[in-house]
Amino acid sequence: MKPAEIHAHPTSSVRRASRGAGGTLFVFVLVDALGWNLLPPSGLLPDLLPHQRPLRSILGFSAGAIPTLLTGQPPQVHGHWNLLAYDPPNSRFAWLRHFSWLPASWLGNRYSRRLVQLIGRWCLGAGSSFACAVHPRLLPLLRWTEERNFYAPGGLAPATSVFDEWRQHGLPFRIYSYRDGWRHVPDEDLLGRAERDLRRGVARAYFVYLSGLDHFLHLHRTEPDLVRARVNHLAGQLRRLFTVAREADPEAELSVTSDHGMAPVTRRFDLVAGVEALGFRMPEEYLAIYDSSMARFWFFSAAARRMITARLRQLPCGRILSPAELAAEGVFFADQRFGEVVFLLHPGWLAATSDFHGRGWHPTGMHGYDPADADSSAVLLSSHAPPPALTTITGLHDWLRRPILAAAAVGPGCAEVAS
Repeated sequence: MKPAEIHAHPTSSVRRASRGAGGTLFVFVLVDALGWNLLPPSGLLPDLLPHQRPLRSILGFSAGAIPTLLTGQPPQVHGHWNLLAYDPPNSRFAWLRHFSWLPASWLGNRYSRRLVQLIGRWCLGAGSSFACAVHPRLLPLLRWTEERNFYAPGGLAPATSVFDEWRQHGLPFRIYSYRDGWRHVPDEDLLGRAERDLRRGVARAYFVYLSGLDHFLHLHRTEPDLVRARVNHLAGQLRRLFTVAREADPEAELSVTSDHGMAPVTRRFDLVAGVEALGFRMPEEYLAIYDSSMARFWFFSAAARRMITARLRQLPCGRILSPAELAAEGVFFADQRFGEVVFLLHPGWLAATSDFHGRGWHPTGMHGYDPADADSSAVLLSSHAPPPALTTITGLHDWLRRPILAAAAVGPGCAEVAS
C-alpha cells in the first residue's frame, strides 16, 4: 500500500539555473482516469515529480470533474455535471418530435442514431463531442451540456476557467486536447505538438490533456500486468515531454494531475430491466438516463414516482442520494435539471446496459462512484511542493494559476506574446 503522500528527492539530473520567475515555463498535464491506486509504490517519475499526493475527486464523471478543476468551483456553481440535462425549452432536437410516429426500432437503430449524431454535431451546434447516447425520441426533452470546448477560453462561460484568466492576464499559453481538430486527436499527436512548441519557445504555460488511459482502463482495469505496462508507457511519454521542457528551461515547473481514478468492475446488474418491469411508459410517465454507474430520473406521474423509487430502494447494487448528500458533494441543483432522483451504484457495480454503452461493450473498469472510494482518488504529481491545503481537484484551479502569480511577481513589462 502506498503512503498517503509520496515525497521523493530529485536527482542531480534536474538542472537548476538562476532565472527570473516571470520567465519560468509551466507544463501541466491532465491525464484522464490516472488514479492514485494505479501509481507504482515509489510513485510516477519520482526524480522529476518528487511531490505526489492523492486528491479527492467529485461525484460524477469528467463532464463535471474537469470544469471543477478548471474553475475551482463545484458543479452546482459552474453549472456542469452530466452530459445530458432535462431542458425541453432549450433542446436542439425538438424537430425529432415530428418523427415520433416511427417504430422505436427504426428511430433508434445504429444508423438513425449515427445520422442524428452527425446532424447534432455539424448542423445544430451541439458541439463536436455530442453523442446520441439515448434513444432519439428522448432528445427533444434534453440538452447536451458540452456544446463548447472546455479546453479553450470561453469554453465554460458564463463560468470563468483558468484559461480565461490566462488570457485576461496576457499570459502566452498553449492548450492541447483531443478536440483540437475535426476528429479525435490521439495523445501521441498532442504530445508531439507540445514538444515542438516547447522547442520553439512559443509560450510560458502549456496544458496537455490526455484521454487515452481512460479508454484503456475501461477495457483492461482488471489485468494488472497490462495496466502496469500502460502506466509505464505513459511515464515514458511524460519523461520525453518533460525532458524537452527542462532543456528549454532548467527551472520549468512540471505537473501531472487527473480528474478521477478508475475502479475494477466486479459485479453487474440490469438496472434498466429492473425499472422497465414495472410497466410505466417513457417518456410519458417518467424519464430515465442510465449511465454505467449512475441513473437519473424525472417523473410525470405520481404512481411512477412512488413505484420506481420504491424499486430503487430495494436494489442491492446502489442507493438513492438524498438532497443533503448531493449538496454536500456540490452537485445539488434546485431546478433538478440533472435529475429529480439520482441513483448511485456502489463501487465496482456496473449497469449491465446503459444509455452510454451498448450490449456489445463489457468494460472491466469504471468511474463515477462515491468519491470517498479509494479507487476514485485523482492525483497531483509535481516538481514543486503544493500547499498542504490542496487535497481536492477543486484546489487545482489555484495550482493552474501559478504562471499568473509568477509573472506578477516580476512586475509589468515581462509578459510575452506567443507567435
